Amino acid sequence: MKNLNFYKGLFLLLTITMVGCKKDLLESTPYSQATSSTFWRNATDAVSASNALYSLLGDENLFPHTEQTWDICSDDQWRAGDHGEDQAIEEFTFDASNPQLGFAWSIKYEIISRANAILINVPKIEMDKTLQDRILGEAYFLRGLMYWQFYKIYGQVPVITEQNVIENAYNVPKATMEEIESRIETDLKMAGDLLLATNDGANIGRATKGAAWGYLAKLYLYKEDFTKAIEYGNKVISGPYPLASNYGDNFEAATDNNPEMLFAIQRIQGWTEDNYCSWYYAPRPWDGWGFQEPTDDLVAEFEPGDPRLGYSVAIVGDMIEGGPGGVPREYTAGLNNTGHYFKKYAKWRADGSGVNMDLDVPMLRSSETYLVVAEAKIRSGQSGDAEINAVRDRAGVAPISGADINDLIHERRVELAGENERHADLIRWDKANIVDIVALYAQDRGQWKRPRTFTRPRNYYFPIPQRQIDLSNGVLVQNPNYQ
Repeated sequence: MKNLNFYKGLFLLLTITMVGCKKDLLESTPYSQATSSTFWRNATDAVSASNALYSLLGDENLFPHTEQTWDICSDDQWRAGDHGEDQAIEEFTFDASNPQLGFAWSIKYEIISRANAILINVPKIEMDKTLQDRILGEAYFLRGLMYWQFYKIYGQVPVITEQNVIENAYNVPKATMEEIESRIETDLKMAGDLLLATNDGANIGRATKGAAWGYLAKLYLYKEDFTKAIEYGNKVISGPYPLASNYGDNFEAATDNNPEMLFAIQRIQGWTEDNYCSWYYAPRPWDGWGFQEPTDDLVAEFEPGDPRLGYSVAIVGDMIEGGPGGVPREYTAGLNNTGHYFKKYAKWRADGSGVNMDLDVPMLRSSETYLVVAEAKIRSGQSGDAEINAVRDRAGVAPISGADINDLIHERRVELAGENERHADLIRWDKANIVDIVALYAQDRGQWKRPRTFTRPRNYYFPIPQRQIDLSNGVLVQNPNYQ
């Protein structure tokens, strides 16, 4: 059951803290003005502040479209849709003025700002220690998660913490990569210490220790600290986060909050703006907008008989539940350009009255953590068979032995199809000389994925939005090769 309590108290917090409608980090009212006799008084205020952290995850310009858009760069998706800025992203012809680059920037810093306010004020409140720790853990987690997203997309960005708030110092230069990695690591470790291992039914969807440990494992894998990636990944694997018995349970509204879902954006019909996610992926003739269509190349990656294909991608001839009047309808040629859509994100209500807005957006599943551990083991000369086969066994696919890095690459691609990992994976594997991303993206994959020019190291990261450069009055410096 979805937790509606996430969104209660949001407007109270926004009003009292005088945040207003923040459009840019450098134009916003700082949270140093938030403490007053009318807020931060008791546990109720602390919970309201915590709820407000999560509410922004549902903004259309954060995950349902903008953050998910980065994977149109990969070989798994064609941009579709009718947005010119998306075509430039997919074809690597963008510059720093591309609007897609800036849509999520301010929202992530707003979440960081709210997290900083909690970390400054909640320790001063006399309240139940377990609840207080959970709320502080959530603030550390979501601040760390936002910096993790910045780290993957832009590389170096300004780091704003409690001390910046206290000093009223917001217009600061970009941190080094090492400083950003340290900030993410510290925040996620603090979150892992403070959060609960699991949440009760009234708090489903809140961050847990498993979410913090899972992201830590990914951070260490990106840093190629394989020992720590294995250490923190095993905390998840040995914890109360088992794989769902059925792969498809992760993508159905009734079962998507199962223990495998380490972290997901909670969505409820009529409550969250993130409902747009279903519209983006559903075919246009079927109530959707038809963005981000899977390619034939992705479909061909699945082994014959792998049931994950049927849960992930629509194939012409599939019978789709939720047609008009509740009668299944056939998915036919011409509904999408590539002949496919991501079934993970597009479902319809049982009575056929429209797209199902109750599907959560998966951010991190424990199956990915199994594959993080497997990759760390393989790249450090160990066997990753056990972890890969745990994922394959759940899917009903035959086990393999002596798995190498190519087996791992395959398994990540099919297990996480459409979950916004492929392009980032290819970048880090290119940096490690495991794949040749330039040659891969130069391939002609047919009408819906023409050859593209990836320039290394320029395209390892996106440029800082030009508006933010301008607002900083020269404090922010553009990423290399974009000046």
